[in-house]
Amino acid sequence: MERPRHTIVLVQFSQNKNSRSYIDYESISQALDGICQLYEQGLKVMNPSLKNITYDISDLYNYVDNLGDLCCLVYNAQSNSYIPHNKEWIKARVFEHLKKQAIM
Repeated sequence: MERPRHTIVLVQFSQNKNSRSYIDYESISQALDGICQLYEQGLKVMNPSLKNITYDISDLYNYVDNLGDLCCLVYNAQSNSYIPHNKEWIKARVFEHLKKQAIM
């Protein structure tokens, strides 16, 4: 099992720099769940009358691609620093993360 590594998600929801925000998590796994939750919250806001909302991985990828910016800073104990990861890294990790959850 992977050791938890503190992860900071930097997100810019639109092209407006005032939409920048960050959320920190105790692990990469929690950060990936958090990114999915951001998307799900957005879906609920756009579709308030729907009780159940479903989406597939391509919908989530489109969400990530259309954000003004998104990156993860993952703590590396060896270098005592945070390593930045871009949208492509995030999409690959989210896919693997969701795949593991589907198997369980």
